[in-house]
This record gives sequence, C-alpha cells and structure tokens, in this order.
Amino acid sequence: MNEVTKKISSRVATDRKSAIYLDHHATTPVDPRILAIAVNAMTSEFGNANGIENVHGETAAALVARARQQVADSLAVEPDEVHFTSGSTEAIQLALAHAVARKGGVLRVAMSRVEHRAVIDTVCHAERLGLAKVFWVNVDQHARLDFASLNAALDQGIDILCVMAANNEVGTVYPLEKIAESAQAAGAGLLVDATQAIGRIELSAATVSWDYLILSGHKIYAPKGIGALISQCFEPSLLFGLQCSHQPTPNVAGIAALGMACQIMMEEGTVESARLSALRDRMQEKLIALAAPITVNGDEGNRLAQNLHVTVPGAPNDMVLARLRGRVSISTGSACNAGAQEPSHVLLAMGLAPDVAETCLRIGLGRFTSDEEIDRASIEIADAINDVRKILSGVKNA
Repeated sequence: MNEVTKKISSRVATDRKSAIYLDHHATTPVDPRILAIAVNAMTSEFGNANGIENVHGETAAALVARARQQVADSLAVEPDEVHFTSGSTEAIQLALAHAVARKGGVLRVAMSRVEHRAVIDTVCHAERLGLAKVFWVNVDQHARLDFASLNAALDQGIDILCVMAANNEVGTVYPLEKIAESAQAAGAGLLVDATQAIGRIELSAATVSWDYLILSGHKIYAPKGIGALISQCFEPSLLFGLQCSHQPTPNVAGIAALGMACQIMMEEGTVESARLSALRDRMQEKLIALAAPITVNGDEGNRLAQNLHVTVPGAPNDMVLARLRGRVSISTGSACNAGAQEPSHVLLAMGLAPDVAETCLRIGLGRFTSDEEIDRASIEIADAINDVRKILSGVKNA
C-alpha cells in the first residue's frame, strides 16, 4: 500500500462505521481522489457538456473528453469506442439490443451458465420475444469453461458469444485470448463482461478482440450510476431504426469520476492486486485454521486477487450473516440475487448441491482493507461459523 493510499485508507477507516466491509464485489466505496473529481464537476465545472456556446459548457465537455481518453487508454482502444452508460446492466442491454438489430433476425447467442444475471436475463428475455436463441456453455466444478461445450456451441453458427472476464461470485478468471480466438475462428462476435475484472487482470484490445466490452464505475471505486460500453461497431441509431440528432445530457460528474477510476486502476491495479492477494491468502489460512472444515470454491490458481469464496459445511450462510450483522459485511453471492429463494445459479452450474450452495460465503477485499481488519474479520467470521454449527449440532442431538 503506497503512502497516498495509506492516508486515504486511514481517513476512510476513521469515517466508516464499525463494521468491517468485505463485500467489494457488490460495490466499492468511492475513493476520495475520485470523489474530489466528481464534486468538482458538480460544483465548479458544472456546465452542460452539450452546451458548448459558453465557457461552462466547454469546460464540462473537456471533462467528458478527458474521461473518455482515460477509459480508452486503460483498454488500449480509441476514444470514440467509449460509450458512457448508467452502468453495466444498461451497457449489456444496449450491446445485445444492438447485436439483435445488426442481425436483422433471430440472434444466436452462446453464453456460459455462470454469466451474471444481467446477461442471462437479457438474453433469455430476448429469446422469449423471439429475438434470440440461446446455446449454453457448461463449466466445471471450479467454474472454468468447458471448451468442448464451448466449441460444440460455436459449431451451431453462433452470432455472438457472451463471457465474463472474471466471475463475480467465485472469482475464476477466464482465458479471454483463447476464447476470443475460438469465437473469431467460428465467425462469432464476442461480448465481454469486464465489470469485475477491469484493472485487476491484463485486459487490452491489443491482445483480445471483442465486439462489446462492459464495465461499471461502482466496482472500481467510482460512484454508482456510471458505466461504459466499449465497442467499435456500436451505433445508437441502429437500435431504433432511425437517426436521432438529439444527444442526452451527459452525466459529467459520473463520467469524470469513471475516467479517473480507470486511470487509477491502470496505474495502481497491479500493485493493489498483489497486496490483496496476500491478504486474501492470509484470511483463507486463518479461516481454515479457526473454522475447519472449509472448502475454497473457484479456481484457486487463477482467480481475482480480492476474491475468497468458501463453503462452510454445517453452517447455513443466512445464519452466519445474521451473527455478523453490524460487525463484518460479507455476502452469500451476487448482490443482484440478494433475497432470492433459490441457490446461486453459479454454484449449481459448478455442480454444488442446493443444500451445499446454501452454506457458501463470498468475501471481497478492497483497496482500503487493512491487515488489522483481515485479522479481526477472520476471527469474527470463524466465531460465527462455529457458533452456528454448535447451535445446530445441539438441536440435532436434542
């Protein structure tokens, strides 16, 4: 952790509530450096970026242009390939709507069974409307793509393959270069959901060819409500079948914040990931020592540095989280599935039985997570697991 980040981390730790926050896959706190950019855009450089007849509008437009360049630089693309959205979900919907419009018929879509719900729900909705046909790609017990299943799907004349760069639940990182080559050889386009991966793994248009790439600000320490669709082929007018000259008013503050977030991830992501990987491994060792048996899920040799996803047999995750409430914030899975009655589709696709899936915990470390917090949280989580097991064991033996 560099000196600047240490100072920021100390300030954030002082301001935050007593509960330790380890749910960074769901959302990240706004980095104070990024917050300063957003506040400046709302209070000092607040002009309408479309109204360039005056200095205020020109200044706001310059902020947007700078942010577009920052995002482009982080992915080695051209600035005009960056299309700002309200977040990943909107970007996914726009990309798939655009792909349907380009096809002019039923879009043949292949996607893995562990994609984010935003992708799965959008594609399945298009299928119900008669606009798409789905071809599923299986994964193994570590959420790694089954390439035999992938190639079988691509052999069906796929128009577009949807795959995430890294899984949002178990952290498995996918071999995008190999996947892109397979898609290209089959004549299929590629949609990459990079929401969890941007700045955390090597991701560049110089090595991976995609048609659409998705990212969201609130996963990389920018505010909620801003994201981007990165695409060379995207034409907004194609979605409606007519040319619309009116441009929506840009979210200048959010856009400026996203640009800075991407720049920081590009400059600091490698060092940050190394630190978080070490902290993650430390927490993993402590939890196993304090609350065995514990099984680590995902691909341990190829996962996001900040991800720790575990199965804790004998301790239903809802009971564990109830005991951690107000002390440690973790989750049972994707924030988009919170409150769902069924187990995670990701874990089921990996072959976990429903009752086993309901004993899984997702822990996500972040930029401001400290060594001391990892030590405290490990004890708190282990105590909660052991407490639940003891209670249920007593009930069973009564």
